[in-house]
Amino acid sequence: MAFNGTYELQTQENFVPFMKAIGLADDLIEKGKDLKSVSEIVQTGDHFKVTVTTGSKVLVNEFTIGQETEVESPAGDKIKAIVHLEGNNKLVVKLQSISSVTEITGDQLVHTMTSGDIAYKRISKRIS
Repeated sequence: MAFNGTYELQTQENFVPFMKAIGLADDLIEKGKDLKSVSEIVQTGDHFKVTVTTGSKVLVNEFTIGQETEVESPAGDKIKAIVHLEGNNKLVVKLQSISSVTEITGDQLVHTMTSGDIAYKRISKRIS
């Protein structure tokens, strides 16, 4: 199943506790907690470009499955990581203390980031 598409955030769980746990400043958490975001994924074979636009902030990460790359964490840190594909619909990566799983199920993109015992879950719906 291809990841290609544009997805709009529908719901999120544990945003505030997760962002506090990874050290994001309170004012940034307050600004970001109610903003809707749009994720665009362009997949060409094993190469991915993921663009997440939240308000005026645009986060772009590019990677190739199984190859080390530098990605930007939710806190803005640049981290070397290797993204793995499980099955044909799940991207898995470990960013220091954060485990990230992005899964396509039907027309939904489910992204779960876990730090310690806090799981931050985002559910987005394909809009194109």
